[in-house]
Amino acid sequence: MSLPRPSKIVCVGRNYVEHARELGNEVPERPLIFLKPPSSLIAGGQPIRLPRQSERVEHEGEIAVVIGRTATDVREEAAWSYVAGIAPLNDVTARDLQKADGQWTRAKGFDTFCPMGKVVPIGEVADRDALEVVCRVNGRERQRGRVGQMAFSIPALLAYVTSVMTLEPGDVLATGTPAGVGPLLPGDVVEVEVVGVGSVSNPVEAR
Repeated sequence: MSLPRPSKIVCVGRNYVEHARELGNEVPERPLIFLKPPSSLIAGGQPIRLPRQSERVEHEGEIAVVIGRTATDVREEAAWSYVAGIAPLNDVTARDLQKADGQWTRAKGFDTFCPMGKVVPIGEVADRDALEVVCRVNGRERQRGRVGQMAFSIPALLAYVTSVMTLEPGDVLATGTPAGVGPLLPGDVVEVEVVGVGSVSNPVEAR
């Protein structure tokens, strides 16, 4: 399924309780949203390039929602009707820069820091309430999480985000990462799978 290049990639921080805790944070009272630039997007097979500025780059496997029609002030009960499809996404993060900066634009925004797999049309997703994401590095599982473990559901996220900004066709909403984030090193291969939907796999190299 092909869609336009997104005008924006909206991401959600600390949306799994255990991931928030592993970084020493509490789950926020409302969704914590931030943006990654479209220039960070790469496809499966393309290399994640580790920037010279960072000594600690980590994977964050996520379920991505791709918008199918213009969405403004969407009601939660109608949210799925605005979704074109689902895809696996890796919200690659320079963790040391995230901590140093306090805000996340630099840490999340490097070129190659948003691998995303093929979009599966929402009509072909068997059970959207049972979606599960898994992240593996060199074939070893590091992360696994289900939508039922999210602090804020996908419809709730869509309602919240569209109360702030209009989402346009092709825009991407990355819904948060489960516990188990960890480092990426040159020579690694990192795979993010949305079970029953698809996966994206990328080699890691030094810039």
